[in-house]
Order: sequence, then structure tokens, then C-alpha cells
Amino acid sequence: MSKAEFIANVAEAGDMSNAEAKRVVELVFGEIENGLKRAKKDGKYTIGTFGTFTVSKRAARKGRNPRTGEEIKIKASKSLRFRPSSMLKEAAGC
Repeated sequence: MSKAEFIANVAEAGDMSNAEAKRVVELVFGEIENGLKRAKKDGKYTIGTFGTFTVSKRAARKGRNPRTGEEIKIKASKSLRFRPSSMLKEAAGC
């Protein structure tokens, strides 16, 4: 689903204009982003019955180029993960 489709669905479900729905969606996504920035210690941002966003760190490591077999260095990185709450899993039928 594209962001535009998501906004249209929110507008329809909330009986509001697309402009209002876009503002709401941007506010929610912005709050998740800001919450993750504020949660630098543990890297967790939990939204009640929705789920938990976490920032995981990957250490630098060695890898191999699949074409040449040459050893390469892979930089340390961070990735964002989401773990849904049990209520969200039930709602989705998982």
C-alpha cells in the first residue's frame, strides 16, 4: 500500500478530507520518529496496544563478495525493527 492510499483510507475511515488525513498521518509518523530519537538509551518506543519500535545495532564484520569471493569489510550499522503487540497480532489473525 502506498502512502497516498494509506492517507485516503484514513480520510475515509475518519470522515475527513485528504488534507486533514495527510496532516494526521504525518503527525503520527513524526511522533514515532521523534520518540525513537528521544529513546536513545534503550532504543525502544512503545505505543500501547500497537507494538514496539526498536533500534538494533549491528557490529562491523567481515563478509565476502559473492561474485569474486573477495573478503570485504561491512560497516557497523543500525536497523529499525517493529514487534507487534499481542492485541495487534490477534486482530490480524496471527
